[in-house]
Amino acid sequence: MAKKIIFPENFIWGAATASYQIEGAWNKHGKGESIWDRFSHTPGKVSNGDTGDVANDHYRLWKKDIRLMKQLGLKAYRFSAAWPRILPKGRGRVNQKGLDFYSKLVDGLLNAGIRPFVTLYHWDLPQALEDEGGWPLRSTAEAFVEYADVFSRALGDRVKDWITFNEPACSAWLGYDIGEHAPGLKDLANGTRASHHLLLAHGWSVPMIRRNSPDSEVGITLNSNWTVAASNSALDLDAARQGEGKWVRWFADPVYGRGYPSDVVADFERLGALPNGLDFIEVGDMKAISAPLDFLGVNYYNRDLKRVDDPTNEPQKIFLSPKTPENWTEMNWENYPDGLANVISRYYYDYQPLKIYITENGASYSTPPDEKGNVPDEHRTLYLRTHLAAANRAIQAGVPLAGYFVWSLMDNFEWAKGYEQRFGIVWVDFDTQKRTLKDSAKWYRNVIRKNRF
Repeated sequence: MAKKIIFPENFIWGAATASYQIEGAWNKHGKGESIWDRFSHTPGKVSNGDTGDVANDHYRLWKKDIRLMKQLGLKAYRFSAAWPRILPKGRGRVNQKGLDFYSKLVDGLLNAGIRPFVTLYHWDLPQALEDEGGWPLRSTAEAFVEYADVFSRALGDRVKDWITFNEPACSAWLGYDIGEHAPGLKDLANGTRASHHLLLAHGWSVPMIRRNSPDSEVGITLNSNWTVAASNSALDLDAARQGEGKWVRWFADPVYGRGYPSDVVADFERLGALPNGLDFIEVGDMKAISAPLDFLGVNYYNRDLKRVDDPTNEPQKIFLSPKTPENWTEMNWENYPDGLANVISRYYYDYQPLKIYITENGASYSTPPDEKGNVPDEHRTLYLRTHLAAANRAIQAGVPLAGYFVWSLMDNFEWAKGYEQRFGIVWVDFDTQKRTLKDSAKWYRNVIRKNRF
């Protein structure tokens, strides 16, 4: 008989989205331009020339989407606010219509018995601030605090769960170093400076959010693949160290009071990314960045095997699963559930957060509705089942996991991939905006109802 996997009482079951990926209304009711508006309108940046101009039209259809959440039995909904919808130029004049939208959304969620988890920054920097220099400038961190202050004062009486930043590593490296995401720049030195100011904005805003929103909890969301060497060769092991150092420890270490890891500083110096050393750090910065947190959000999707393609390297020892839909998602990401247990366990044992939420976890499969209108996406259901089982193993080992947010509530605009990747447990017909529960959503609804599977 199959073993029942039971979750703790009061475990928070949720789903997550992000503003630019679902809202649409990109230039309506006083909203300013974001870096993703500019980036997606630049030819060649996004697959098929897709943009988030309309996306899921959530700005107009939010009531329908709350009814959908209630139908699923969600206990919580993680969404992000669009900074340029609140402060069109990034600072200064407040756009009241933008604040009103999020206020109505929060009230609608609370009336439906759904707990709002607000992410203040999920990548849509006001373009006006990017025109000044963006995250490589300290002034952008100062502007973020102004935005966070406006937003948390307006909603702090009702929102009690706050996430400052989603995946600052992606903002820094994909946006300013690799160039795959907005603003699309390729300069590691700028990316390194951006990373510091993202963390500084986080740290500065934590105590202010607490003042504006009494009895609330504040955290940050960091992303982690499970990064491992493909063999025991020195080259592969060092590649794993470098990758995990740049993407994980460079952000987690300072957040938890350890400063920037010295080995990664040495890596960046060797690459010429710190021509003047850590000159962007001012007195008090590292203390501010390590402001005490109530929780850590963790996003996990796949394993990242590091193999150095070098003729002097030792023989390959990669152990990969067969290239089947069960084992690999359409993003070409490996379905590796043990990595989720490993990642959240490692964060807990290394940094001792008071509690952890899995703030994103999911898979991209594009199985369409069948002739009866059902979406039989068994591969996504398998992904969720195996990853939740792995999360439960971590709980049994003592990891204080308090909740799980599936990515994503609905198919949406998937950044540089446009609409060709579908992560939702709800199918969206982008021509008609019709929403259809996939079989994975029906399975998840049952898990939520029973708190087990």
